[in-house]
Amino acid sequence: MNDPPPCSDDAHSAVSDKKFVPVMITPFTLDGRIDYDGLSRLTDFYLAAGAKGFFANCQSSEMFALTEEERLSITRHVVRHVSGAMPVVASGSFGDSLEAKAEFAEKIYQTGISAVIMISGHFAGKKESDQVLISRFEKFFDLTGAIPLGTYECPRPYKRIITPSVFTYLLSTKRVIYHKDTTIVFDKVKVKIDLAKNSHLEFYDACTANTMRSLQAGAKGMSAVSGNFYPEILVWMCNNATRPEKQEEVLYIQEQLTRAEAVIAKGYPMSSKYFLYKRGLPIERITRNKKIKLKKKNMQALDAMYQTFLGWCDRLGIEPVKV
Repeated sequence: MNDPPPCSDDAHSAVSDKKFVPVMITPFTLDGRIDYDGLSRLTDFYLAAGAKGFFANCQSSEMFALTEEERLSITRHVVRHVSGAMPVVASGSFGDSLEAKAEFAEKIYQTGISAVIMISGHFAGKKESDQVLISRFEKFFDLTGAIPLGTYECPRPYKRIITPSVFTYLLSTKRVIYHKDTTIVFDKVKVKIDLAKNSHLEFYDACTANTMRSLQAGAKGMSAVSGNFYPEILVWMCNNATRPEKQEEVLYIQEQLTRAEAVIAKGYPMSSKYFLYKRGLPIERITRNKKIKLKKKNMQALDAMYQTFLGWCDRLGIEPVKV
């Protein structure tokens, strides 16, 4: 893509180390195979919007509906496509035993990613204690040598929130360099953001409603599903959330983003594919989850949301990515 920058010169004039890292969706062909050309176009779209990294093979990627080889293949494809221009991370804790998880972690690390992401719910059952979780992390660390690691409080197989005590342990190991948080309750999120300050770990919030506060509190960036609809807006927030002269607009767009969540969440990730198709990306509006359907009223709401997005861009001086 040879697109203009997504934000105005004014928005880019600030030096910001905050990052928007998309949780990548997986395009499929009409017969349900992975659409690698669509995945390349999608990656270029994120880059043109200003993404500073990629989370491949995540829940938005429909990773639980992919085979092991497909998980490796989509990750490898993204790594090769960006060709070192941006870091890529990917979930890599699949397997029925710690040994199997470590074996898959090695395989996916060999695709060229910067870190293997551990799904917290893969390491302890719902009723098992934090000490059990820590002990399994310890063994996994031993089994994976020097592979850089990250954590992800994925809603599947169940959402295992990493408590401050476990988070403190992870920081102490210096093995974990990335964390995607889904705690949602900001006061609890901030506790972990504070713990991560001045550490080697990059903290990313998944909750769009927390964008302004998390960035202002010290999060490294955002990795929210809303970035699969309007990544330019998440990039703008990363660039401007801490700028004093931009606070009126930051507050405005935060309120807008929070309100929009109810619309874009219905039928996700189908809703995202519908929205991106409307934006011009050649992505089929299908998922592997046959239970996900978009009703006519949902599509109409997304159509209206697209016009709202264009209004945000006009107000903030953002040039939407052209595809």
